[in-house]
Amino acid sequence: MRSCFDGKFMFLLAGVAAIGLTAAPAAQAAAPAAEAEASSAGEAESGSSAGEGDAIVVTGRTTRSVTQLAGTEIQKILPGINPLKAIQTLPGVTFNTADPWGNNEQNTSLFIHGFNAQQLGYTLDGVPLGDQNYGNYNGLSPQRAVISENVGNVLLSTGAADLATASTSNLGGAIETFTSDPLSDAGLLLSQTVGSHSTSRTYARIDSGTFGNGNALYVSGVRQRAYAWDFRGRQGGYQANAKFVHDDSSGKLTLYFAYSDKTEPNEDSTVRSPTQAYQPYTRPFLYPDFQAALAYLSATGATPAAEGVNYRNYYSDAQRTDYLTYAKYDWHIADNISWSNQGYYHNNDGAGVVAGPITVASLPQLFALYFPGQNLKERTGNSGYATRTTEYRIDRAGFITALDIELGDHQIELGGWYENNSSSAYRRWYALDVNNPSTPYQRPKNPLFTQYGSEIRNDVYQFHLQDQWRVIPTLALQAGFKSSLQYGSGTVPVQPIVGSLPGSIGLPEGRINTKKWFLPQLGALWDVTPEEQIFVNVQRNMRQFMTYGAGGISPWSLGSQATFDLFKRSVEPETAWTYEVGLRTRRSVDAGPLTAIEGQINYYHVDFKDRLLGVNAVPGGSIAGGAQIIQNVGNVKTDGVDAAITLRFGRTFSLYNALSYNRSVYQDDYQTGTTTVGTAGKKVPGSPEWLNKTVATLTIGGLDVQAIGDYVGKRYATYTNDQSVPHYFLMSLRAGYTIPLAQSLPIKKAEISVNVTNVTQERGTSTVGVGSASNTYNTFPIPPRQWFATLSLGF
Repeated sequence: MRSCFDGKFMFLLAGVAAIGLTAAPAAQAAAPAAEAEASSAGEAESGSSAGEGDAIVVTGRTTRSVTQLAGTEIQKILPGINPLKAIQTLPGVTFNTADPWGNNEQNTSLFIHGFNAQQLGYTLDGVPLGDQNYGNYNGLSPQRAVISENVGNVLLSTGAADLATASTSNLGGAIETFTSDPLSDAGLLLSQTVGSHSTSRTYARIDSGTFGNGNALYVSGVRQRAYAWDFRGRQGGYQANAKFVHDDSSGKLTLYFAYSDKTEPNEDSTVRSPTQAYQPYTRPFLYPDFQAALAYLSATGATPAAEGVNYRNYYSDAQRTDYLTYAKYDWHIADNISWSNQGYYHNNDGAGVVAGPITVASLPQLFALYFPGQNLKERTGNSGYATRTTEYRIDRAGFITALDIELGDHQIELGGWYENNSSSAYRRWYALDVNNPSTPYQRPKNPLFTQYGSEIRNDVYQFHLQDQWRVIPTLALQAGFKSSLQYGSGTVPVQPIVGSLPGSIGLPEGRINTKKWFLPQLGALWDVTPEEQIFVNVQRNMRQFMTYGAGGISPWSLGSQATFDLFKRSVEPETAWTYEVGLRTRRSVDAGPLTAIEGQINYYHVDFKDRLLGVNAVPGGSIAGGAQIIQNVGNVKTDGVDAAITLRFGRTFSLYNALSYNRSVYQDDYQTGTTTVGTAGKKVPGSPEWLNKTVATLTIGGLDVQAIGDYVGKRYATYTNDQSVPHYFLMSLRAGYTIPLAQSLPIKKAEISVNVTNVTQERGTSTVGVGSASNTYNTFPIPPRQWFATLSLGF
């Protein structure tokens, strides 16, 4: 991988004076985060061009570090983009995936301040979205919960989340996505995107406008199709959203519905190892050329010996169908009392699918257990391939309540969250018939056998109490706590045959209850001047155990009942103390062309305790699975600084730059069997120390142009830091033009835009699959340069 820093990083830091996009006016005040968090926070018109009210980054008026990205800015980055990928422009965020939209969940990597994706919290309009684990068990991704164009804004809490955040995993902060509200004027918005690799994305939204007594609604849908950039696998599917709002003096009623049916082709990672000679940049699937797949195998069904573990599969994909709905009522009981109640329901039916050779990893031994003495090639369809699925089901419902009371100088909030979740995971194997091969776009039927099946029931209770005391007009103190209780119970209707799941003599059953009654938070907010604030926050958080059967860092994935019972007695959930202090400023200036400066700098320290790790994983290859031992392996200490500044030159040009430094260090070695793994003093792999984000914006009449630069520093690839991947710099460009229209036309708005990703054709490592001390790790590639053109029409 070649160096990607030379010249380019300094180019954007210097200003990129000729390229950029729309900026908010200097006089615009930052939206108070408390207001944004309490409302839908989605006032931006979905799909509209940037206007005077849009802001690239808005700092919130809270005791915590909170940044915000408006929905209009999200769509500038790339129409249809995953909100999680869009926030990679914010300080402290590292997001990687192998497709330009960030839709592929299998190879997604997200780090914020040294915490990975499963250690963060996620919500949509307050509804919990789970921990974003690829193996679905307690939620869904934001890009499935809402159509990208319907996102109002995204709030990022990089250090600690609000106490009311409905999450069991928000150890290191939270990402809150808000849907846009219906517009007050009736209208129709149509948008069509075309581009690289036969991309076609069609979006439509109908707004009723305000009718009756404060009623408004919209319905919208999207269809997306695009081929993967390195093979002919097609990603995409259908989504639909509907939202109704009734708003009057008594309160606000919100009803929301989301449907998503998506199929995303996965990517195979490249295994990096000193013993592996063949290490390709990408491992494309052979689909749809089935004849090439047959010719790829030898007469005995073996893959090419020279390719080793980096052999090619026929296809792999993630199939997900979701239904999500909620009803919320914000009741204005009195001038000083409001009460919010929200009920929600989510159902998911999904499968992760891999069609690959039957001779790799430990598959011959696996099939021999189920078909002893039989010809395995004939038994699996005579193609030399078999299809493996992990089939998921989620059925969850919950309720969230919050009561806000203003008593003099005190603002008191108390509330709770309850969720009941029933989830399952079944591993099944199917023949791949040489005369009738399956495709990634159908669910296999008639399994050869079910390797295992797990059912989990889970109840979560969370309570919080908080008081914000306005001591003097310029100083507020905040104190509160939350309680987090989880009651999980698992059964295994289908036990694996002994030996079919390497390292396992049977998946465990049983109940684990974890309770933390007192997780405190203390904070202060001081308005030093009308333009500057100092904020301080101290908070303790925990991450509940995963309730997933036979996968992930979950007690129900352990290899025996005895190991589960030992885990129950001796292992503690992960917890963290987070300390933050920072300074915000937002002021107008009179310095020639420079008219406004906005910025924030904050220092944070984290004491992360009882880190969980799966050790003693039995070799056998991910295709066959394998049991592991999960244990607490010590602590992590983190220190870091985020600094972001936006310079505004009137309403024409703005330049945003964010520099982040993070140092997360393991404090302890750990044992795997009789071997000591020397991780003490080593840095957390996968998370870079240095990040730099730049957004330059320029607007001249109806033309606006944007340049985004994203620098990600070196990342370690193993826990012992003996392998690493080099830094990279990615640059994207966007140009948009609002077409002037005659008032006599029925079209109210017409806009055309062009986006180009990875302008410089950077090659390198996107997602790092962290390895152990064996010098072995996995990598996914950076997608190449791609272009997309979008035409939006408003009626």
